Amino acid sequence: MQLDKAIESRRSVKKFKDKKPDWRDIIEAIDMARFAPMAGNMFSLKFIIVSDPNKIQKLADAAQQNFISKAHYVVVACSNPNKTTASYDKRAAIYLRQQAGAGIQNFLLKLAEIGLSTTWVGHFVESMVKTELRIPEGVNVEAMFPIGYEFKKPTTTKAKTDLNAILYFNLYGHKHMRQEEKLDV
Repeated sequence: MQLDKAIESRRSVKKFKDKKPDWRDIIEAIDMARFAPMAGNMFSLKFIIVSDPNKIQKLADAAQQNFISKAHYVVVACSNPNKTTASYDKRAAIYLRQQAGAGIQNFLLKLAEIGLSTTWVGHFVESMVKTELRIPEGVNVEAMFPIGYEFKKPTTTKAKTDLNAILYFNLYGHKHMRQEEKLDV
Protein backbone atom coordinates (compact mmCIF):
# COMPACT_ATOMS: atom_id res chain seq x y z
CA MET A 1 0.00 0.00 0.00
CA GLN A 2 1.28 3.46 -0.84
CA LEU A 3 1.69 5.98 1.99
CA ASP A 4 -1.05 8.29 0.63
CA LYS A 5 -3.50 5.38 0.54
CA ALA A 6 -2.61 4.30 4.09
CA ILE A 7 -3.11 7.85 5.37
CA GLU A 8 -6.42 8.31 3.54
CA SER A 9 -7.81 4.88 4.44
CA ARG A 10 -6.93 4.95 8.15
CA ARG A 11 -9.94 5.59 10.34
CA SER A 12 -11.12 4.90 13.86
CA VAL A 13 -12.87 1.54 14.24
CA LYS A 14 -14.71 0.36 17.34
CA LYS A 15 -16.38 -2.81 16.05
CA PHE A 16 -14.26 -5.80 15.13
CA LYS A 17 -14.76 -9.20 13.54
CA ASP A 18 -14.30 -12.28 15.73
CA LYS A 19 -11.21 -13.22 13.71
CA LYS A 20 -8.08 -12.91 15.85
CA PRO A 21 -5.20 -10.94 14.32
CA ASP A 22 -1.71 -12.41 14.17
CA TRP A 23 0.24 -10.84 17.04
CA ARG A 24 3.33 -10.72 14.81
CA ASP A 25 1.54 -8.19 12.58
CA ILE A 26 1.01 -5.98 15.64
CA ILE A 27 4.72 -6.21 16.47
CA GLU A 28 5.51 -5.22 12.89
CA ALA A 29 3.35 -2.10 13.34
CA ILE A 30 5.00 -1.27 16.68
CA ASP A 31 8.39 -1.63 15.00
CA MET A 32 7.52 1.30 12.70
CA ALA A 33 7.22 3.58 15.75
CA ARG A 34 11.00 3.28 16.16
CA PHE A 35 11.48 5.38 13.03
CA ALA A 36 9.64 8.43 14.39
CA PRO A 37 11.69 11.50 15.31
CA MET A 38 12.71 11.62 18.96
CA ALA A 39 14.26 14.57 20.80
CA GLY A 40 17.99 13.99 21.07
CA ASN A 41 17.40 10.58 19.48
CA MET A 42 16.35 9.32 22.95
CA PHE A 43 13.50 6.89 22.41
CA SER A 44 10.98 7.38 25.20
CA LEU A 45 8.00 5.47 23.80
CA LYS A 46 7.19 1.96 25.09
CA PHE A 47 4.42 -0.43 24.04
CA ILE A 48 2.60 -3.20 25.89
CA ILE A 49 0.63 -5.79 23.90
CA VAL A 50 -2.22 -7.10 26.03
CA SER A 51 -3.91 -10.37 25.02
CA ASP A 52 -5.28 -11.60 28.36
CA PRO A 53 -9.11 -11.18 28.15
CA ASN A 54 -9.34 -10.35 31.88
CA LYS A 55 -6.76 -7.58 31.54
CA ILE A 56 -8.47 -6.28 28.40
CA GLN A 57 -11.75 -6.10 30.35
CA LYS A 58 -9.98 -4.12 33.10
CA LEU A 59 -8.63 -1.72 30.47
CA ALA A 60 -12.15 -1.32 29.06
CA ASP A 61 -13.35 -0.58 32.60
CA ALA A 62 -10.56 1.98 33.10
CA ALA A 63 -11.64 3.71 29.88
CA GLN A 64 -15.37 3.28 30.56
CA GLN A 65 -15.64 2.11 26.94
CA ASN A 66 -16.96 -1.44 26.65
CA PHE A 67 -16.08 -1.92 22.95
CA ILE A 68 -12.44 -2.30 24.06
CA SER A 69 -13.34 -5.59 25.78
CA LYS A 70 -14.34 -7.07 22.40
CA ALA A 71 -10.82 -6.78 20.96
CA HIS A 72 -8.43 -9.74 20.99
CA TYR A 73 -5.49 -7.39 21.54
CA VAL A 74 -5.01 -3.98 23.10
CA VAL A 75 -1.78 -2.06 22.71
CA VAL A 76 -0.96 0.43 25.44
CA ALA A 77 1.54 3.16 24.54
CA CYS A 78 3.59 4.73 27.34
CA SER A 79 6.34 7.32 27.58
CA ASN A 80 9.25 7.08 29.95
CA PRO A 81 10.30 10.72 30.41
CA ASN A 82 13.52 10.20 32.40
CA LYS A 83 16.19 10.74 29.73
CA THR A 84 14.26 13.43 27.86
CA THR A 85 13.57 15.36 31.07
CA ALA A 86 17.20 15.09 32.15
CA SER A 87 18.32 16.57 28.82
CA TYR A 88 15.62 19.15 28.11
CA ASP A 89 14.19 20.12 31.53
CA LYS A 90 10.99 22.17 31.09
CA ARG A 91 10.84 21.66 27.30
CA ALA A 92 10.77 17.87 27.79
CA ALA A 93 6.99 17.74 28.35
CA ILE A 94 6.23 19.15 24.92
CA TYR A 95 8.89 17.01 23.23
CA LEU A 96 7.47 13.88 24.87
CA ARG A 97 3.97 14.69 23.56
CA GLN A 98 5.29 15.41 20.08
CA GLN A 99 7.36 12.26 19.80
CA ALA A 100 4.60 10.07 21.27
CA GLY A 101 2.25 11.42 18.59
CA ALA A 102 4.80 10.84 15.85
CA GLY A 103 5.56 7.27 16.97
CA ILE A 104 1.90 6.42 17.40
CA GLN A 105 1.06 7.78 13.95
CA ASN A 106 3.70 5.51 12.39
CA PHE A 107 2.17 2.60 14.30
CA LEU A 108 -1.36 3.50 13.13
CA LEU A 109 -0.32 3.85 9.49
CA LYS A 110 1.41 0.47 9.51
CA LEU A 111 -1.71 -1.14 11.02
CA ALA A 112 -3.76 0.39 8.18
CA GLU A 113 -1.28 -0.85 5.60
CA ILE A 114 -1.46 -4.45 6.83
CA GLY A 115 -5.25 -4.40 7.09
CA LEU A 116 -5.76 -4.09 10.84
CA SER A 117 -8.03 -1.55 12.48
CA THR A 118 -8.05 0.35 15.76
CA THR A 119 -9.11 3.56 17.41
CA TRP A 120 -7.06 5.91 19.54
CA VAL A 121 -8.39 5.75 23.11
CA GLY A 122 -7.15 8.66 25.19
CA HIS A 123 -9.85 8.76 27.86
CA PHE A 124 -9.10 6.42 30.76
CA VAL A 125 -8.24 6.42 34.45
CA GLU A 126 -4.46 6.24 34.24
CA SER A 127 -3.98 4.84 37.74
CA MET A 128 -6.22 1.87 36.88
CA VAL A 129 -4.24 1.13 33.71
CA LYS A 130 -0.94 1.45 35.57
CA THR A 131 -2.08 -0.87 38.34
CA GLU A 132 -3.37 -3.53 35.95
CA LEU A 133 -0.24 -3.53 33.77
CA ARG A 134 2.28 -2.79 36.55
CA ILE A 135 3.48 0.36 34.86
CA PRO A 136 5.98 2.15 37.12
CA GLU A 137 5.42 5.56 38.67
CA GLY A 138 6.82 8.31 36.48
CA VAL A 139 5.94 6.51 33.25
CA ASN A 140 3.04 8.16 31.41
CA VAL A 141 0.27 6.19 29.74
CA GLU A 142 -0.26 7.93 26.40
CA ALA A 143 -3.10 5.93 24.86
CA MET A 144 -4.70 2.53 24.32
CA PHE A 145 -5.44 0.87 20.98
CA PRO A 146 -7.87 -2.06 20.71
CA ILE A 147 -6.86 -3.93 17.56
CA GLY A 148 -8.76 -6.20 15.21
CA TYR A 149 -10.24 -6.58 11.77
CA GLU A 150 -12.92 -4.03 10.93
CA PHE A 151 -16.40 -5.59 11.23
CA LYS A 152 -17.90 -3.79 8.27
CA LYS A 153 -16.28 -1.40 5.84
CA PRO A 154 -18.29 1.82 5.58
CA THR A 155 -20.15 2.39 2.33
CA THR A 156 -19.47 6.12 2.44
CA THR A 157 -16.32 8.03 3.19
CA LYS A 158 -16.20 10.51 6.01
CA ALA A 159 -15.60 14.08 4.86
CA LYS A 160 -12.35 15.48 6.15
CA THR A 161 -11.59 19.09 6.93
CA ASP A 162 -11.00 21.16 3.81
CA LEU A 163 -7.34 22.09 3.27
CA ASN A 164 -8.26 25.78 2.94
CA ALA A 165 -9.70 25.68 6.47
CA ILE A 166 -6.34 24.72 8.01
CA LEU A 167 -3.71 26.37 5.79
CA TYR A 168 -2.29 29.87 6.21
CA PHE A 169 0.65 31.62 4.57
CA ASN A 170 3.31 33.57 6.47
CA LEU A 171 0.92 34.74 9.23
CA TYR A 172 -1.93 33.13 11.12
CA GLY A 173 -5.15 33.84 9.27
CA HIS A 174 -3.58 34.77 5.91
CA LYS A 175 -5.31 32.63 3.31
CA HIS A 176 -3.27 33.48 0.23
CA MET A 177 0.35 33.07 -0.77
CA ARG A 178 1.88 36.30 -1.91
CA GLN A 179 3.56 36.25 -5.26
CA GLU A 180 7.33 36.22 -4.88
CA GLU A 181 9.07 39.24 -6.31
CA LYS A 182 11.50 38.45 -9.10
CA LEU A 183 15.10 39.25 -8.39
CA ASP A 184 17.20 40.99 -10.99
CA VAL A 185 20.30 38.99 -11.60
